[in-house]
Amino acid sequence: MQFKPWFINSKYQTKIKMSIKIFSFVLFAFFMANCSSSSDGGSDPIDDDGGAPPDPVTNDVDFWLTKGNQSVLLQKQSTVLGFGTTYNTYANIDVSETQSYQTIDGFGYTLTGGSAEVINQLGAAKKQELLQELFGSSQTSIGISYLRISVGASDLNANTFSYDDMPIGETDLNLDNFSLGPDLNTVIPLLNEIVAINPSIKIMGSPWSAPVWMKDNNSTIGGKLQPQYYSVYANYFVKYIQAMADQGIDIDAITPQNEPLHGGNNPSMLMTALEQADFIKNHLGPAFQSANISTKIIVYDHNCDNYQYPITVLNDSGANPFVAGSAFHLYAGDINALSTVHNAFPDKGIYFTEQYTPSNGDFGGDLKWHLKNVVIGSMRNWSKTALEWNLANNSTFGPHTDGGCTTCKGAITITSSDTFTRNVGYYIIAHASKFIPQGSIRIGSNNSGNLNTVAFKTPQGKIVLIVENDGGSSEIFNIKHQNEWVTTSLDGGSVGTYIWD
Repeated sequence: MQFKPWFINSKYQTKIKMSIKIFSFVLFAFFMANCSSSSDGGSDPIDDDGGAPPDPVTNDVDFWLTKGNQSVLLQKQSTVLGFGTTYNTYANIDVSETQSYQTIDGFGYTLTGGSAEVINQLGAAKKQELLQELFGSSQTSIGISYLRISVGASDLNANTFSYDDMPIGETDLNLDNFSLGPDLNTVIPLLNEIVAINPSIKIMGSPWSAPVWMKDNNSTIGGKLQPQYYSVYANYFVKYIQAMADQGIDIDAITPQNEPLHGGNNPSMLMTALEQADFIKNHLGPAFQSANISTKIIVYDHNCDNYQYPITVLNDSGANPFVAGSAFHLYAGDINALSTVHNAFPDKGIYFTEQYTPSNGDFGGDLKWHLKNVVIGSMRNWSKTALEWNLANNSTFGPHTDGGCTTCKGAITITSSDTFTRNVGYYIIAHASKFIPQGSIRIGSNNSGNLNTVAFKTPQGKIVLIVENDGGSSEIFNIKHQNEWVTTSLDGGSVGTYIWD
């Protein structure tokens, strides 16, 4: 018997044909069901040109991140953040240009004499590399725009001095011996290099002490300025500003005394609020006026626990017209004190001028606290500046005076003539200074739970938002602007800076 394959049999051929028809119908129905309409009842998503896919989401927001565990340090993220209107239930950070607050003078550090000394120890090429990174405008720089310097020595100088030191028992009422000499080979040449890189940088001068011969205890530590020398000391400031101008350095502002309620530092000097008001209205203010000096006079320059001090000075009708604002530190008190002073005198500026990170500090803890208080906190309380304390020191946290701070850690540690390291203070300021230039205006933003925020509009029209996650776990949230939002997240203890047009 001849073998005949089963598929030649007519009975099986009929079944195969029916199966092919059924499969074809099912396949066509499936295709139409998936392509006939969008899920929300809209039009056919397949284009007339043959079904090109929709455009990919474009990145609208640049995102720079630092994590408290140091696994990411001021790095631009590749995350695509596109504005849209897809609903979700995450918390909103609303950024609003309809609310505007203070104009920003800048972010930076105190350039102490010790900072200048160690930076100047770098080789020429390495020094220029560091200065360009700190003060330049390139993509790799952090754009520091404000510096505070000491008038004479601070406690982070190797030695104490003023610009008019005299032998014990002698005075110099005409200030004939006034000289910037102690800084002519350190701070001033470095400042000239910095100004060459950033000509618009603003500089504030603050004395730690008047010359010893003007004081009532003949010591660099503590004591008070004797009233008979008030006018002489006012002229000392005039000579200082003029001498710095002769060196090509413009002093934008001065404070009459650093930490006037702390007499235990070396150097230091005590000055009550009433004494400061007297000094300004009867001596310093008129001396500036007579010399046609436009340098701002900023009062107090001490902790947030005594906001009554600047209010007392500003309440003096004679001193008030000469005063441009009040300066604060946060070694005691609450950052909201800045708003208390602003609310009492809204026409006067607020300046945050000093906070140090300690040598034994934890990177993650310091990053959180300083971003929350020094940067975000001061800005949300009307400050025009946010300054960390020391720009640079060596690996043993020097130089410093005998009795000066032994645990103040610089933003930069100079480890040799050709190496330096970046510390937590560098990243604290960089998250603002790199993205928020002088002339930016703070605009509205809200805090939400553990998320602390502050927002700005730059002169170039960009929006900048800084967010610090003060909690211990990651949080997802929306950044909402002009009725659209992007969804992003921050790990606990991290800080992000977001920038968009």
